[in-house]
Formats: sequence, C-alpha cells, structure tokens
Amino acid sequence: LTDFTIYGAVPLSEITKRLMEYKRTGLLDKVKMLLLTNCTFDGVVYNVETVMQACLAIKPDLIFLWDEAWFAFAGFHPIYRQRTAMCVAAKLKRRLRSVEFSERYRAWLSETVSEAERDRQRLLGTALPDPAVAKVRVYATQSTHKTLTAFRQASMIHVHDQEFQSHVSTAFHESYMTHTSTSPNYQLLASLDLGRRQVALEGFELVQKQIERAMTLRLRARELPIVAKYLRFLSIEELIPAQYRGSGISGHCDSGRGWSDMENAWANDEFVLDPTRLTLFTANAGIDGYSFRGKVLMDKYGIQINKTSRNTVLFMTNIGTTRSAVAYLLKCLVSYCEDLDAELENASEMELRLFQRALKSLGTEAPVLPHFSGFHPAFQRFNSLQTQDGDIREAFFKGHDDADCEYLDICAMTDEDVEALAGDHVSAVFVIPYPPGFPMLVPGQIVTADIVRYLRKLDVKEVHGYRAELGLRTFKSDSITTSS
Repeated sequence: LTDFTIYGAVPLSEITKRLMEYKRTGLLDKVKMLLLTNCTFDGVVYNVETVMQACLAIKPDLIFLWDEAWFAFAGFHPIYRQRTAMCVAAKLKRRLRSVEFSERYRAWLSETVSEAERDRQRLLGTALPDPAVAKVRVYATQSTHKTLTAFRQASMIHVHDQEFQSHVSTAFHESYMTHTSTSPNYQLLASLDLGRRQVALEGFELVQKQIERAMTLRLRARELPIVAKYLRFLSIEELIPAQYRGSGISGHCDSGRGWSDMENAWANDEFVLDPTRLTLFTANAGIDGYSFRGKVLMDKYGIQINKTSRNTVLFMTNIGTTRSAVAYLLKCLVSYCEDLDAELENASEMELRLFQRALKSLGTEAPVLPHFSGFHPAFQRFNSLQTQDGDIREAFFKGHDDADCEYLDICAMTDEDVEALAGDHVSAVFVIPYPPGFPMLVPGQIVTADIVRYLRKLDVKEVHGYRAELGLRTFKSDSITTSS
C-alpha cells in the first residue's frame, strides 16, 4: 500500500501461483508449510477457510501456521471467530469427512476431465481438495498478553493436526522443553489460566465493548471539525483494494450500510479490516508518523503506541479499553489540532511554505515499496531459476566474515550509477527500515535499482542493518560463486 508505506496481506492468487510453480517444476514435495500473519498489524484479516481449502487442493498434506499474535481475542466473537485458524480447521475437518463433500469432489472430477483444466482451477483457487488424501494440519500462535489478559510474554500455541500424535508429538514436546524451563514460568501459566477463565465467562461481552469503543473513536474523530481538518482514520477501501472486497463495503461508518453488510463482508470477502484497529493518517498535519508518535503522543500526552508508517500511526483498542481512554485520546487529538491551527494562523510565509512542502512530501510523494528482487544464483535453492527459493541461512552466516564483504555507499552513487545496477551487488545482511519494519533486503538477495531508490528516498530515523557512514554491507563479487 504505497500511499501509506504499509504492506498489506498476501493475495490467494499469489499463494496458488507459487504452489503451482513448485508443482510444475517437480518441487512440490519440498514445500512443507505455509506461514501467514492473521490478522496483520494494521488489521487486514484473511479469509482463512478459502486459503486453506485452495492450498489443500494443490498440496493435500500442507501444514498451515497462522501467526495470530494480535488476534487472540477473535475466538470469542461469532463474526471474528469464522476467520480464526482453529475454527476453520475444525470446520474443514468435518467437511472433508462428510458424504456431501465427497460427492461434490467426484462431481468436480467428472466436470474437469483434463488435468490441465484442474490445474487451471487450482491456480484460480476454485479447485476442491481430495477428501481421501487431504489432511487438516493447522497451528496457530497467539501472544495472549497482547490482546487478552496475561502477564507479559505469556503466549499460546494452538494445535489442530490430524498427524500430531503419529508424526509430531515427540519432536514438538522435545522442542518445547528445549526452549523453556518450568521454574520461571508458573506465574505466566497461572496468568494464562486466569485469562482463559475470564474470556470463557465474559469473552463475547468484552470483545463487543472493544468494538464499540473503536467505532466511537472513529465516529467522534470524523465528527469533530478541528480534528477532521488535519487528521483522519483510514477507511476500509484505502487499506484493502477493491478487487479483494466483493461486498463493496468501503468503510466501517458507511452511511446506509449496517452490521448485516459487515457480516456479509466477513463471510465472503478475500480480505476484511478489523474495526478495532484504527490507522490515523497524519500527512494533512504535515507530520510523519514517527514524529507524531514520539513528539506528540508520547512526549506531550503520555500515550504509548508501537506501530507507525511514514504518514500513519496505529491505535488498537483491546478488551481493557475504557470510555475514559477513548475520551482522553480524543481530547489530545483536539488539543494538538487546535495548537497546530493556531501555529499556522500566525506562521510566517516561510513557515507556511515549509508546511506545504511537508504536506506534499507526506501526502503524494511516498517512496514506492520495492518488490522482492530475487536471490543471487550462489544462494538459490534446488539450482532452479523457476522459483524464488534462497538459502538465507548460508548467506546469513557467510555475511559474518569481513573478508567476504564490502560496503556499497548508496548515498554517494549518482542516478546513473543506480540505474546501472545489474545484479552485481548482493546483500550480506537484513536491511529493515522502521517504519514499515519489513526487510527491504535479506542475506543473499540481489540489490536492485528499485531498492536503492527506495532506501535513498526514505526519511525514517531507523534502518536496521544499514550503516550510514559506510553504506550497505554486500558480498565481494569474488566471494560468491554460482556453484554453491
């Protein structure tokens, strides 16, 4: 989502495309697991049922790991629950065991006589999995402490795996015992038990109130003229492109559209937006998200948030959000906007010019988020140029050897130098601007002109893995060969 320097979710078409590439190249057996974040930090929620059924139609033994770090509350509301890993896993298991689905599958086979047509439907995500061989193997990780009640770091792994007892149990428990110790964890376990008890008894009520608080905040911010002049919460249509919203719903506060439309969207759309996440667009106030978080919210009003982008900050309600917390935040937003209004009214011509420049930079000149370029042949997996696999592990440890590395000073490069980049520079480290907090480069990845242009245009304060005084850490050309 270039306008806001935010990465959305991964479309199903991209997932099936990659799986079919492996199938065509005879490498599908190498694919073991699909890992996706649901919901994303910014609130984009997958249609979990559609994703898993479409993937099982291509690879019937695929394992799914859903990172639900910020979605632990979703199981306690009927609308949310239908898009959680555990709910869908149980539903899919029942469906694959049913006589009705077996008949549907046989009918589909008879309608699609050729394997080419079946592959076409697999690519489109409309094929059906074979109930005789498909296995439901689903895991979900939840940071319980983030959206429910538990001590810091108290988390859960939920398992719905038909192969768990026969193939996974021993290794799973061995891994668990390797990475944990009973001594310091009884307090965490006790807090998890209390959290479970709380939501078992009153989870629906707590989540419903959480939604109401978020909707109140969204509506009141839009209705306050002084706030709406400089700040606004992004709508559904701004964070989810139209092709992924079959329902046509464009906002949580659409006039003339009620909860039934929202239910339809959550039941059928490829992606939906969690109403409890509120992404505030700050560009119209001439301030970047990072500065708004630190100089305004934290320093001035004592409000802590941890997610920003170049021109947004993210607010998240939870089951502990109170009316007074919503009222205080609105009061702070009003205060900030009134102060800004007064400053601009008394600003000099030069100050107004600087403000207009900031508006343009943050509002219409966002750097284009680059696509993943690809791994250098020295770090490609399976010696195949038809898939994007790379051995990050090998490149990561090789990047620790100073004798194999050098630095590329991207700030000293001319535009002509940037355009001339032709895959001869390969990253030796992770390079992660924050925000958005996603790697622009990983070890073994080819440095392209698009990536360099993006990094040169960034105006964020933190770029992990990049040393401004030296540049990008890359491999020396003679230290990597295509024979690896």
